[in-house]
Amino acid sequence: MSTTLPTAKRSSLLQFIPVMLCFFAMGFVDLVGTASNYVQKDLGLTDSQANLFPSLVFFWFLLFSVPTGMLMNRIGRKKTVLISLLVTTVSLIIPITGDGYYTMLASFSLLGIGNAIMQTSLNPLVTNLISGDKLASTLTFGQFVKAIASFLAPVIAAWAATTYLPTFGLGWRALFVIYAIVSVLSVSALAATPIEEERPDKVSGVKECLKLLGTPFILLCFLGIMCHVGIDVGTNTIAPKILMERLSLPLEDAGFATGVYFIFRTIGCFTGAFVLRYVSPRLFFAISAIMMGVACVLLFSASTLSMIYVGIALVGFGNSNIFSIIFSQALIASPKEKNEVSGLMIMGLFGGTVFPLAMGYASDFTGDQTGAIAIMCIPVVYLIYFITRIKKA
Repeated sequence: MSTTLPTAKRSSLLQFIPVMLCFFAMGFVDLVGTASNYVQKDLGLTDSQANLFPSLVFFWFLLFSVPTGMLMNRIGRKKTVLISLLVTTVSLIIPITGDGYYTMLASFSLLGIGNAIMQTSLNPLVTNLISGDKLASTLTFGQFVKAIASFLAPVIAAWAATTYLPTFGLGWRALFVIYAIVSVLSVSALAATPIEEERPDKVSGVKECLKLLGTPFILLCFLGIMCHVGIDVGTNTIAPKILMERLSLPLEDAGFATGVYFIFRTIGCFTGAFVLRYVSPRLFFAISAIMMGVACVLLFSASTLSMIYVGIALVGFGNSNIFSIIFSQALIASPKEKNEVSGLMIMGLFGGTVFPLAMGYASDFTGDQTGAIAIMCIPVVYLIYFITRIKKA
């Protein structure tokens, strides 16, 4: 009996794998939280100075997301993703040349630009492979793959910082070498993969894209994305600092807190990819948001390693499916403007600039991480409110 897959299924799988590899490359942006802690240690920076790195990365989402939506209308989604991967590769090569403050600023800026282009173009590219009713679960599976890269970043950095094996004098920055190699593989795989795209009926400008924010539900989704990424980047950055502050752990050990966050975000994405096929997005969203509310209470009061880990784990699991649910509902709400809506939603990742920067100043002001946790409660409260506005279907 032949075990050969039917041509259509084999073709779909050959398209799906390179796209998922691109989602893995999308996760490289999350190394900024781990990297900023190491740079802070190496250069003796304050919290507000160190938090400038993740804030700078996500600042570029404000400038590049909407123009990327317009670019997709002209050259297509696949070519736009390829451009993003090339920019990402360059950003990962720069730290190999040095670890100075301005060198890292340049690297993180290009990493942010590449990721802004990638997130804007890769998510709607998936709609060329997957039907609308399975879109949320497929995007969640993509976030699961992305989360694997995010989880591995602090593990690889800690290993490279402490290993006795040669890292060519790079130390923790060997992380950039490994991810640069994977980025090159992603470019090659996607470039060799044929994907048929629907052509847009019109070519929009910035004004037409921003005008969509006048639609109440699209605006709510935009703010929800801002809150999601603010929580994500903020937790990624402050989790090790909470352990260092309350338990006097060294950075190499406290860095595992970031790993805990991404382990549970990965588990949450994997779970959501299947559960969202059977459970309403509204119910799943409600459970997720309430988890993060409980986590905020724990992070304010916990003083033991286990309870701090529980709080971080609840944030990771709770925040894992927020993006996919909001993004898919925004695309479904405006099916004729997918590229434009994608640009607006990814522009919402600018929340990764606003909230971590505010958290850095708040922790400097209070002298500990309770100030940062208080700021993180703001987007959590908004997402709990958003439960009442999300579509039931």
